[in-house]
Amino acid sequence: MKVLSSLATAAALWLGTTAPVFAQPAYPAKPVTIVAAYPPGGTVDLLSRVLSQKLGEEWKQTVIVENRAGASGIIGSQAVAKAQADGYTLMVVPITHVTNSSLFAKVPYDPIEDFTPIAMIAASPVMLVTNNNFPAKNVAELVAQGKANPGRFNCGSGGNGTSQHLACELFKDTTKVDIKHVPYKGNAAAMSDVIGGQIEMLFDQMATAVPHVKSGRVRALAVTTAKRSPAMPQVPTVAESGFPGFEATAWFGIVGPRGMPKDVVDRINASVRKALARPEVQQQLGAQGLDLTPSSPEEFRDTLKSEMTKWASVIKQAGIKLE
Repeated sequence: MKVLSSLATAAALWLGTTAPVFAQPAYPAKPVTIVAAYPPGGTVDLLSRVLSQKLGEEWKQTVIVENRAGASGIIGSQAVAKAQADGYTLMVVPITHVTNSSLFAKVPYDPIEDFTPIAMIAASPVMLVTNNNFPAKNVAELVAQGKANPGRFNCGSGGNGTSQHLACELFKDTTKVDIKHVPYKGNAAAMSDVIGGQIEMLFDQMATAVPHVKSGRVRALAVTTAKRSPAMPQVPTVAESGFPGFEATAWFGIVGPRGMPKDVVDRINASVRKALARPEVQQQLGAQGLDLTPSSPEEFRDTLKSEMTKWASVIKQAGIKLE
């Protein structure tokens, strides 16, 4: 009986060690959602929809865009932070992803620790434009005019805390020029007042600024990126105009909830890179003034950290607070 019992135990152990192991289905095995935490029609929505189409084509899987706008992206971001970290809930984020924690008294998540960085997608140069009657023809002359007339000139933006507002505040801090910030409800209203001469200057995204520059309605003084923009290579950077190191870029990337498996992150990263390399995508997004800047997850995490630190200092210095 003891022999039979031993044999039975051995058999049970053998069956246990040789029982078939069923592998998890390859990602993605079901529909993927890309949350756009901003309204339809903006750059975040555009990038989300371009990626959803191209990733869906590659993966042979449904990739949907879900707009969950509100509170400067906080509502959608909070939903993604609480989602399962399985790769089936993703989000395209702009620079406000890391500036909100400095702009608002309380944000219900950590923009770095509560998300998994996947890839940088694109960057949009910001252009400094002035009305045609403004006496300065370049940045050096603008700074000279500003120092000779402290508090006299106005710099518009699409609203408090926007990337355009932050670019203006960084410019003021870097050049030590006293310029009054004037927030508008959207960049279009601010640009209209620059054209009309009600305000002197505006930091605006290339996609919306370039048509007005080319038509001669406003004058371009500089771009805020480290290098000149291919869209308007004749326009110098702020850095080369006498202020080395100046850089203010409106960027966009893709993240997921904290704790996503590395193989899933790598799979999505590779697919995003492949999508951004497609000629039709480069043409479509390039026409919107976007420079495609795919990165590794590690590089994107470093960018998030450095941008959060940089703009927290600018926001504190300017005393910007949003409700």
